[in-house]
Amino acid sequence: MITRLYEIRWHGRGGQGAITAAKIVAEAAYLEGCRGVTAAPSFGAERRGIPVSASTRISPEPVMVISQVENPDVVVVLDDTLLKRQEVTGGLVRHGWLVVNSRQHPKELKIAGDFNIATADATGVCQELGLIVAGLTLVNTAILGAFVYATQMLDIATIERVIRSRFSDSATDINVAAIMETYKITELQRIGL
Repeated sequence: MITRLYEIRWHGRGGQGAITAAKIVAEAAYLEGCRGVTAAPSFGAERRGIPVSASTRISPEPVMVISQVENPDVVVVLDDTLLKRQEVTGGLVRHGWLVVNSRQHPKELKIAGDFNIATADATGVCQELGLIVAGLTLVNTAILGAFVYATQMLDIATIERVIRSRFSDSATDINVAAIMETYKITELQRIGL
């Protein structure tokens, strides 16, 4: 259950669905009783493959801030090649979560910081399930499984409920399967372990 304001920043590449993932989390938080939810994109020229980010704020109280998140409690990275960019982990709060779509174990990422790290091969899951549109592997829903597993902020059943309301019947089952499988394979590295 959400007891305070949480700020989440999403990093991906155009076409991967970071903005949609930000909205799904906001909607799920609303369904779980949060009175304050926002989701906003941040990108320049819209092109597939360019770095994009999005922000989500969820709170039990109304949220009056609409700017981009600068000091997130959670950073979700849909493409691990973006980890080379300093702004991806910049501002991540102490003991926060870095959730990364990666085949590597969190320790193998060799990222220094006073935060927890979770990894899951969402790309591999989506490729195995055939979650590919126009030649692009869509990892945005799958990474939600890792987000829920690591942060425990939201109930996975609520995420599934949002997916079922947003997607067509044919797309629902594959997206839910991707979330559940990624949830199962998420690996964690907590601070001090």
